[in-house]
Parts: sequence; C-alpha cells; structure tokens
Amino acid sequence: MVSRLVYPTPEHEAAAHAIVDFWTSTRQVEAVLVVNSCARGKATKDSCLDINILVQPEILRVYFSEMEKSWELFNQTNPFIQKLKTVGKYSVVHLDVVDGIFEPTEQDEAAGPDGFELGVGNLLAYGVPIWQKGDYLAQLQQTWLPYYNESLRTQRLAAVRFFCLNNLGHIPLMVNRGLYFQAFDRLYNAHQEFLQALFISRRTYPIAYNKWIHEQIVDILNLPGLYDQLIHLLEIHDFTGQDISKKGQQLERLFEEYILR
Repeated sequence: MVSRLVYPTPEHEAAAHAIVDFWTSTRQVEAVLVVNSCARGKATKDSCLDINILVQPEILRVYFSEMEKSWELFNQTNPFIQKLKTVGKYSVVHLDVVDGIFEPTEQDEAAGPDGFELGVGNLLAYGVPIWQKGDYLAQLQQTWLPYYNESLRTQRLAAVRFFCLNNLGHIPLMVNRGLYFQAFDRLYNAHQEFLQALFISRRTYPIAYNKWIHEQIVDILNLPGLYDQLIHLLEIHDFTGQDISKKGQQLERLFEEYILR
C-alpha cells in the first residue's frame, strides 16, 4: 500500500518527532511506526496519535518493564506530547510496544471476530515506519505481506465461516424467545465476522470491523454494490418483531454470495 501519512496538525507531527527522538536513544528498538488514521491520512485535530514501537521478542521479554516505566515518565512530562493534548478533544498519544509475533487466539463462538488479521494489517500493511534500523521489520513484511500462507488462510476462513453462521443461526431462536437484545448482539457480531471472512477470502488485510467501512469496502475491496447493502443491515424498524431475523437472513445470503472459498 502506498503511504498516505499526513499529520492533521503541526502538534501531531511534533509529538511524533519527539517520540522518535526518545525511542531511538535506546538500542532495543527496531522501528517506530505511525499506525491507524494518521498513517492513512484520515486523522483530524481530534484524533489520537497512534504509535507502535517494534522490538524483537527476546529483547522485549527482558526490557518490557523498564521500557514501560521510562515511557510513562516521558509521556507525562514531554512538552510536545502535553501540547498535543490541548489541540483536540481526544488528541493524545496511544503507544504500544509490540514484538511482531502474530498468532491466532482461541475464539468465543458468540463474541465476534478476533483481532488476528487486524493486528497484522495495521502494523505491516497500513502502518508507516518513521524510523527503523536493522532488518527485523523487513523480515516481518516478507513473512506476512501481501498475505499470510494459504494453509493458515484456509483454516481461518473455515473457522470464521462457522462463527458467523453460528451467530446467524441463533438469531431466530433468540427472537422467538423474546431475547431481542441478544438477537441483535448476535446480528452485530455476525456482521463483523462477515467482514472478517470477506477480507480473508480476498487475501486482503482489514483496518477495522466497526469503522472505516466505506474506505475498506469501496476503496480497498472495490465492492460499492456490497457497501450499499451493508449500510442497511443494522437498520431495525420493529425491534420486537421479526426484523432482526430477516436481517440475519439477508446477511446469510450476502455471505454465500460474496465469500470466496
């Protein structure tokens, strides 16, 4: 993906530079990356500045506590970071120290999608390095881009298919018992699992399952016709009637139409 890094304000940019200066004074760090909205040129003055600090796993295990404490002190005292907080309503620094290890976790069948593809994509496909040394970041990119291996993809798609259809299958049962809020919760989780399966089936990393939907469906996947259908799936006019069940049926039809094997 072509970088579209644009800082929404001079204060966001100044804070990013201060963070680079702070972290590059330690030899443990492999790369500093801007992620999320700023990395894609979508941030506003109210947006937080999302930063990932990449450290090799064996180094992070030894130094994590020390790095966390030193960052907390810097975050609370650096004038550029303090200035950023005055710019917008939520314009703070969100910083995570990551080791570049991505592993699927066990999923609750009723809890919605996990964050596996999101983690890989937002760091490696959409994140923008503003400082790096060595080749650890390049090794990760070579391993995970443009997408992960076919064996894992097949397993992941089958699992997400099960979770999505399992949630959809429970909706009419919940509605018939008068459990309308639980039925809607199942529909919402299935809606996000549909997006997860959609991206897996097209070997493309997602950004999020609950925001930036137009950007992802129309701009990244080039499926404007699908977007026009998705925006109405969560419109429930008769909450205590059969509307939730009907929306579940619509989503199941979209699953069969759009999810590639």
